[in-house]
Amino acid sequence: MKTSRQKAGASEQLNLNCASESVRRPPVPSRKAISLAPRLQPGVSESEFENETVSNGFLAPADHQKPLETVRGTTRLPDHRAEATVLIRSLRAPLHALNPHASGKHQAKMRVPTRWRVVFLVLCVMPVTFSLVNCGKRRPPLPPIERVHQRTEALSGVQRGNQVLLSWPAPQRNASDGSVQSIRRVDVYRLAEKPRTPLGLTEEEFGARSTLIGSVTYDEIKNAKDVVTYTDTLELAGEPARLRYAVRYVNNSGQRAAFSNFLVVEPAARIAQAPTMIATGNEVAENAITISWKPPAANIDGSTPVNLLGYNVYRMEEAQNEISETPLNSAPVSGTQYSDKNFTFGENYRYLVRAVSLGTEGAQVESLNSNSITITPRDVFPPSAPASIRIGPAPGRLSLFFPANPEADIAGYNIYRSTDPDLPKDKWSKLNSELLTKTTFQDEKVEPGKQYYYYLTAVDRAGNVSPPSEVVSETVP
Repeated sequence: MKTSRQKAGASEQLNLNCASESVRRPPVPSRKAISLAPRLQPGVSESEFENETVSNGFLAPADHQKPLETVRGTTRLPDHRAEATVLIRSLRAPLHALNPHASGKHQAKMRVPTRWRVVFLVLCVMPVTFSLVNCGKRRPPLPPIERVHQRTEALSGVQRGNQVLLSWPAPQRNASDGSVQSIRRVDVYRLAEKPRTPLGLTEEEFGARSTLIGSVTYDEIKNAKDVVTYTDTLELAGEPARLRYAVRYVNNSGQRAAFSNFLVVEPAARIAQAPTMIATGNEVAENAITISWKPPAANIDGSTPVNLLGYNVYRMEEAQNEISETPLNSAPVSGTQYSDKNFTFGENYRYLVRAVSLGTEGAQVESLNSNSITITPRDVFPPSAPASIRIGPAPGRLSLFFPANPEADIAGYNIYRSTDPDLPKDKWSKLNSELLTKTTFQDEKVEPGKQYYYYLTAVDRAGNVSPPSEVVSETVP
């Protein structure tokens, strides 16, 4: 037979096993509620029971008759947070709480091992730690996203003859050919309106009423340096009209950007035709290139008299690819000739002329370009002869002084000497072996008491030689 202590121990072991099973297995709905309130066991005094329970942190002194917690087996936990709550409370509570029949001494000794509490704490903290580490993890830097200009706000244009020339800045950068953001073309739209139509117009209205008149191709965009251009040729017969233009970029995937700013033009029909340049063969002189042209016979609509204010003259140098938009003349030329005095011999120049007419609202409108002529001026013009030569005599030498020639391209001077003034000048002795670049010269190869005769010539950078100067003479003292 077992003693009462052995029975109590067996009962305690049985209850502990049941408690362990209740922790490891999920609650069964039909199971009754388990009371976790500590009870007074046989062989333990009431005061000892109260002190030990309070010292274990299980009950407050005033609440030793109240159960700490009741876990109902019929309750189904809605999510893992509820399960975690039950588990934490179970770990916090001493094991003797699950065995209401254990003795007081066993209640004081039986607790959840510390290592299990540490394991549980690590399992709770690790996910948070890993999430923080992943948030701060550095990755290789990504290449910058290249942004492409998909809209221009600088569309401008002018009328020239029966054409409207549109221009806008070329995109500073474009995406690669394979990118969907690569600009493949620029579409040009035009809307014809009556001159007194209100100017206010939305993009939606313009898109619905305008007409696609042409496009700038991908190759033209690539070859454009700073400015993209488009020329719209007009038929100006009929009633006056106001034209509204806009452009939009189209990328590689066929997507269209928003419209540019609107350009409004009121073209004039009575604009002079282009003049005709005339090559005379006598354009080049020493100080100017003079070009000539024939005036236009009618306006672009065939009407006469010609609407003519004057002419603008343009020049393009060899290094330029396009005619400058600034004419050589500061005001329209009234005649049919123009002298270009700012040029350099040896350079290639191409000239053209545009007639200037009175346009809409008093604006000046140029005609189309005339034919062009190319002129390469050659310097075949000798400089003037040196003048005002003076001689300073001194024992054993004669010093020559003279002012510089007025020509800007003088390379130097030659000095010739003779003792016979009647000797042909091509037989005189040349005193300098190289061109004299100074305006003084000392002749030390002289004899005292003998008279010497001198003359000079000037040479320009093209090798042209001036006529001989006047002959001067002096006797060596």
